[in-house]
Amino acid sequence: MATDKKILLSGVKPTGKLHIGNYFGAIKQFVDLQSQYDCYFMLADYHAMNTVQNGAEMRAGLLELATDYLALGLNPKKSVIFKQSDVSAHTELAWIFDTITTMPYLMRAHAFKDAEAKDKEISVGTFNYPMLMAADILLYDTDLVPVGQDQKQHIEYTRDTAQKFNNTFGQTFKLPKDYILDNVKVVPGNDGKKMSKSYGNQLYLFASDEEIRKFVMSIVTDSGSGVPVNVRAIHELLRDKAYLDKLYADNAGKYKALKDALVADLIAFIAPLREAREKYAKNPKKVMKILEKGAKQAHKRADKKMEEVKRAVGVAL
Repeated sequence: MATDKKILLSGVKPTGKLHIGNYFGAIKQFVDLQSQYDCYFMLADYHAMNTVQNGAEMRAGLLELATDYLALGLNPKKSVIFKQSDVSAHTELAWIFDTITTMPYLMRAHAFKDAEAKDKEISVGTFNYPMLMAADILLYDTDLVPVGQDQKQHIEYTRDTAQKFNNTFGQTFKLPKDYILDNVKVVPGNDGKKMSKSYGNQLYLFASDEEIRKFVMSIVTDSGSGVPVNVRAIHELLRDKAYLDKLYADNAGKYKALKDALVADLIAFIAPLREAREKYAKNPKKVMKILEKGAKQAHKRADKKMEEVKRAVGVAL
């Protein structure tokens, strides 16, 4: 990989099927960014263990997510695609960060406060995940981490940790920056809320034609406006404004016709992705070899950084 480009890292947990909100909210941009940055795309399986505690489910989720990524255009010739658990330096560095981090500091994290409000019996992994996330990012001398506006604190915690380590042991870590994707759209589900698996309002990214039709026909519409706002919002992901302005003007109040048009456009968009995914799904060994290659590439950079860290803290004699 080129050394004159900035390094970008993103991690996704293998915790369920991708929906079109995941694609238009992040993955589409990741595919486009591969030519501009040295990209590391991590399957965050150790993070996922806070919620996925079944071996068969984890294995299936990892293979599914890797297959999805490849089908959507993440290119192993341009990017490093790897499993977090294949690089032991992640957990090793997280422990080192634990030793310089206080409990009150971690208790101020938004995610911890949210978890505490819902459940007093919080696992150590949930409480401590900001340190593992900091290790994920700092191991690769990452410059940029794509996040949503609501996730900026994750990067602030990583920067704080890097700065504290540097102040304690000497200059070792680069301070990464958050990378807010300006053109990210909030994709509505069929109920008008933000598309989310937790709301059960999603359209899966590789849905069948029948599933697409069922989803579109269930989209909530306002019968008094003349324009089905939620239908139009999803349609805007697929067509330009001029085309849609004419389509919706010509079919004002004809919600069935507009939904049929959206069904046709979603099928045209999803069908090629589904076909690409089927090719990878038929060859899981190829997918696993790509992850193995990615692990070797990630190891090379991570191990080099860990040598530097161990010298700094004094455990390397």
